[in-house]
Amino acid sequence: MQRSQSRCRTQSALVETSLFHSSIPATFAMSLLHFSTLLVALLTRAQTQLLRGSCSFDADSCGYTSDPAYAAWTINEEGRFITADSSSFGEKEKYVLVSPELELRDWSCMRLVYQISGSGSLQLHLRPEGENFDYVLWTAEKPSDSWLIASVDLRNMSGAYQLLFEAKPSRGMGNSVAVFEIHIIPGYCIECNFEEHHLCGYSNQWNPNVNWYVGGSLAWDPQSNLPDDHTMNNERGHYMYVDSIYAKRFQEVAKLVSPMTTASMAGCLSFYYQRDQAIGNFFSVFTKDQLGHYEEIWRPDVYATSHWKLVQVDIKAPHPLEVVFEVAFNSARGGYVALDDISFSSEFCHTETEPAFDPSVANCDFEEGLCQYYQEQTGGSVWNMVSVKPNVYRIGDHTTGTGSFLLTNTRYSSRPGYVGRLFGPSLPGNHKYCLRFYYALHGFMKLDNALALYIYDENNVAQEKIWTVSERSRDVWTEVEVTYLKPMSTKVAFVSICRNFWDCGLVSLDDISVTLGDCRVATGPLNPPPGHCNFETGDCGYTQKKKVKKGHWLRIRGQTPTSYTGPKGDHTLGATSCTLRHLTCYPSSQPN
Repeated sequence: MQRSQSRCRTQSALVETSLFHSSIPATFAMSLLHFSTLLVALLTRAQTQLLRGSCSFDADSCGYTSDPAYAAWTINEEGRFITADSSSFGEKEKYVLVSPELELRDWSCMRLVYQISGSGSLQLHLRPEGENFDYVLWTAEKPSDSWLIASVDLRNMSGAYQLLFEAKPSRGMGNSVAVFEIHIIPGYCIECNFEEHHLCGYSNQWNPNVNWYVGGSLAWDPQSNLPDDHTMNNERGHYMYVDSIYAKRFQEVAKLVSPMTTASMAGCLSFYYQRDQAIGNFFSVFTKDQLGHYEEIWRPDVYATSHWKLVQVDIKAPHPLEVVFEVAFNSARGGYVALDDISFSSEFCHTETEPAFDPSVANCDFEEGLCQYYQEQTGGSVWNMVSVKPNVYRIGDHTTGTGSFLLTNTRYSSRPGYVGRLFGPSLPGNHKYCLRFYYALHGFMKLDNALALYIYDENNVAQEKIWTVSERSRDVWTEVEVTYLKPMSTKVAFVSICRNFWDCGLVSLDDISVTLGDCRVATGPLNPPPGHCNFETGDCGYTQKKKVKKGHWLRIRGQTPTSYTGPKGDHTLGATSCTLRHLTCYPSSQPN
């Protein structure tokens, strides 16, 4: 009964200190926040080092200004938040809030409390001093009835920069974007000591019976078997814990999830835990990518710990991921697990850990040779590096349009057929790779074996065919993305087979690139660098001045309406026709 009473008090503390994760409407939540966070703020504000660029919008905008070229943000009359409302749009199309000039030499984390009401979007950009384009760091489009918290990593930079908040509420009544608080603190966003009301953006994945709660605080019960906080080493501090007292079924699972990383990271993840195992619980730590794929990175080697125990584990995150702390119970007598003081260092925990492998050794645009690619020696060269002048009848290379690419079956040989294999460099195993390349076909009567991609091991033995041409020849550069993972060192081989000389056409290959991770994770061509745009998902912020009786730019898919003018397909993916899956593409005959 004593444990149950203590549990009720800590649950109540969690409700008070987690309003940003509740479903309370923003207007009501705002009034409550003044009271519910006052005590926590007084206890923790002195410990939190807020950097330049932080603002709570209590009395002023802390040096943030509205870009005069766009609609002006408005500070609420009662303070505490700044808003961009559709009712004050005028002829402007968006709101841009610009920070004062920042010089943050070390890695830092920005925590943003915001709300999108109705319909709209909010983007965070970084504008380095002296550069022409802004870097998109974070985007939100999902509306909410409550305040939400976002965590964005700000990489260490050598020069000054500014942060830009770009709000686009949809036109119409009831649409707005509001920013409640901007906190910039030293360190990584996945770090947390759980002493602040926002819990560093960590969230509990709700379960009807077992969940992570905030432990400690002044409401601590001296008769409880829960531990003191590790940060302050007394009952005044806070930590996260999960208890089996309400577990009703076998393998009840509680998950505590970190904010999604927004920058590539590699180094040492550290945390402290206590584990009281009366009968049975299972404690594991995972990483989870944007596709929902889990990878276990740690599990304990002891059943119970009477004191806080330090854990250090190396992680490599070339793409965005979350860290998930998962506890499963066998019964209501499975004890508890407590967690505190999560930190991260760019130095690996263990000296034997190898640095993240750079797969760019397998990149090649064939402008200055074959890079690290080579052909098999028997049978002569089938793949030849060529350069042609593009015209309405033939395409140039994919990289620049006038450069070089690889071409098979140049028809300079009288051989009845050929087998051409182009091998790439050897890549280490136990890594997930994303291979991208562009190909074009011309003149094939049959597609069988026109071009295929194989995985070979170190002994030059083919292990698996992972891709083959499945569409008719289209005389246009077409992008291919292939994700693969093998336990051993491997190399890729582009294979083109011509069994009958007169049935075979030309195979072109260009711009091979390899990155770590799954191709579907948002580090690929659909998330272009600043200032770049492939127009696959929108206009990337580019605009045009429309005038009566003047030509307008149209975003289309497929050929241009006039014969022998313009491209046959787009340059990015090689798409030549509009499909129902691309509802935003326009037929070329659509009027202005």
